[in-house]
Amino acid sequence: MAEKASSGTSTATASNRPGTPESDVISPVPTIQRAASNPFATPYGSMPASATTSLYDFHAVARQPFFRSRRIKKGTVEQPWKEKKDPKAKWITIFPLIGLFAGIAVTAVLVWDGLNSVIDHEYCQVLDDNFANGLDEKIWTKEVNAGGYGNGQFDVTTNTDENVFVKDGLLHIKPTLQDQSLIETNQLIDLTGSGGCVSDVYKNCHMATNTTNGTIVNPVKSGRINTMKGLSIKYGRVEVTAKLPAGDWLWPAIWMMPVNSTYGDWPRSGEIDIMESRGNNYTYGQGGNEIVSSTLHYGPSTSEDGWYKTNVKRKAKLTTYATDFHTFGLEWSEKYLFTYVDSRIIQVMYVKFNEPFFTRGHFPVADSNGTRIVNPWQAAGNNAAPFDQDFYLIINVAVGATNGWFKDGRNSKPWVDSSLTAPRDFWNARNKWYPTWEKSGEMLVKSVKVWQEKGYKGC
Repeated sequence: MAEKASSGTSTATASNRPGTPESDVISPVPTIQRAASNPFATPYGSMPASATTSLYDFHAVARQPFFRSRRIKKGTVEQPWKEKKDPKAKWITIFPLIGLFAGIAVTAVLVWDGLNSVIDHEYCQVLDDNFANGLDEKIWTKEVNAGGYGNGQFDVTTNTDENVFVKDGLLHIKPTLQDQSLIETNQLIDLTGSGGCVSDVYKNCHMATNTTNGTIVNPVKSGRINTMKGLSIKYGRVEVTAKLPAGDWLWPAIWMMPVNSTYGDWPRSGEIDIMESRGNNYTYGQGGNEIVSSTLHYGPSTSEDGWYKTNVKRKAKLTTYATDFHTFGLEWSEKYLFTYVDSRIIQVMYVKFNEPFFTRGHFPVADSNGTRIVNPWQAAGNNAAPFDQDFYLIINVAVGATNGWFKDGRNSKPWVDSSLTAPRDFWNARNKWYPTWEKSGEMLVKSVKVWQEKGYKGC
């Protein structure tokens, strides 16, 4: 009886769980089996069964590592390059270092040379003109000239308010069409009668129309002003703030000429071109109003001009020089000369007077006729000649030319430089080029500032 009672008690205990058949026996399930049926228990399932005592033994599970390091132990990978070293490998480091130090040295020398050559001179300001009171006739002269300076321009510069005037505080230099009746009728026009043309060259003060041979008076009127009578400097600075014109075949310029022909006729006595441009748009092959250039003219004769040795161009960034105002500057001393746009840092042309200009130009021994070419600046005794004398300022807008400034065959150019009827051919194409002037075919000048270097001309 006692044994049965004990057995009954045991059975009751085993079947004590609701919903469980009396014949089933509940026994602990090894952790490894449960882990295999649970995809999220992979770390635990990777442990041996003996490592766990129960599915619910969380303390035992927490003591086991979650990750196993796969880092390669030091010394287990062969490194043959350490056993045998290549003696040439060190130069892979040495050569770049040599290049780096050489670059730093060259840069230092260039900076030193630049600072040594460009001196911060002291100046006396001799002109600060913003045209608030109009055009000062004591300083500026409106030039009357039909011949220009030998470039074959198609404009005649006038002294009328039609082509040069001040409006709203700005100086306007505006090209306009010639009176058609003067082109269609035979006549000779003497510009000396206007009281403005005082040139000794006949063609500069006379123009004519001859309907028989196709000769016509200058087909365009424009403006050119200068400070020859009112202001000149020998070494100093010039700054002209202007907006350039936009229009086909316009030729704006800011430049300087010598007061006296100390070394002879042009180009022996020199010419300083601070800024030159073309009014054509960016599609023009030689560069339009998005490009300005600077150069120096010098040489022993008109056929031997060394301008190309110093000619430099600068392109505007993402704009044109006809879109807004820009400052065109010159700094000039007895040791150097340079031009710039808006800032002295943005240089266009830089010429250091470190050799005579006759040597710089590499001129031939004799001309095409066999005549010996003589150095016109030999007696000057300095490398700055001919740019060692007084120069005056000129601002103008020319129109067309027969000197190659506008090359033949480019962008439907309506004339040929060598043609005797080039002005007439240009006039006949006016329906094509004149409309391009209508919007902004004039130069606007906001201010002109001039400084004389101290130590010269009483400064």
